[in-house]
Amino acid sequence: MSKERKRKLFLTALAFMLPFLILYTAFTIWPIVEGFYVSLHKWGLMGKQRFIGFENYTKFLSDKKFWMALSNTCKFVIITVPILVIFALILALLANRGTRMKKGLRIAYFLPGVLSVSVASFVAKYTFTPYTGLVNGVLHQLHLIPADTEFQFLMEPKLVWVTICSMTVWWTIGFSMMLYISALQDIDLGLYEASAIDGANARQQLFKITLPLLKPTTYLVTLLQLIACFKVFGQIQLITNGGPAGSTKPLIQYIYETAFQKNKLGYAAAMSYVLFGILLVLSLAQMLIQKRGGDR
Repeated sequence: MSKERKRKLFLTALAFMLPFLILYTAFTIWPIVEGFYVSLHKWGLMGKQRFIGFENYTKFLSDKKFWMALSNTCKFVIITVPILVIFALILALLANRGTRMKKGLRIAYFLPGVLSVSVASFVAKYTFTPYTGLVNGVLHQLHLIPADTEFQFLMEPKLVWVTICSMTVWWTIGFSMMLYISALQDIDLGLYEASAIDGANARQQLFKITLPLLKPTTYLVTLLQLIACFKVFGQIQLITNGGPAGSTKPLIQYIYETAFQKNKLGYAAAMSYVLFGILLVLSLAQMLIQKRGGDR
């Protein structure tokens, strides 16, 4: 191929890519650069005040509210991510079976995911509310709690996590389930037929064929859910607003309050980059684990 031909192909490809590159730079790359610039200054809602270097990045080390918010976020991640991954796999296995209910199950499991965060949070809030909520009503009907007792799912620090985590799992599990279903459909059915001829039962097929072949999808689902759960904000703000007494306030909500209620945009920008660093480390660790697992 001549140089002129290569040059023409390059310019053609560049012409197709240029609109995306312009938009990506304007709405992704530039805000990242600008955000880092803001984090190096004392910056309020009225604009830049003065340059302070990396002072904002050292300030959070002694900020107890920052560490409390980070602790709450980590608690949410530790509780929610394993449940999401495990239950998404279970639902995918159930919805992938060759039954008449297959399509109906997929729709039913995925349907909550089409709701907005405000609607899903409203449903959760009034499902777990005392006296009139569905959960307490069912517990009373089953005589699991006395008639004069109400679980305060929205007020007690331990029970409130039940509300937030169960709502998140119910609301977001459909996407992870569909990833698993897609991976299950890519598995060659001949593997199951050959193993059945060799005398393998359903349990052996699950642990020796299905789960090992689903490892890449499990790594992907885990990584996506880790990132999503570390960015939790909407449902907690709408259900508890970080209460009671800040026991459920996540890091994103603390960053938001610092920026727009306390008028400290520079410090908030610095904390957002700290969160970005945490997510980057977790992502790299996940990729390293996946690579080592694939080399074995």
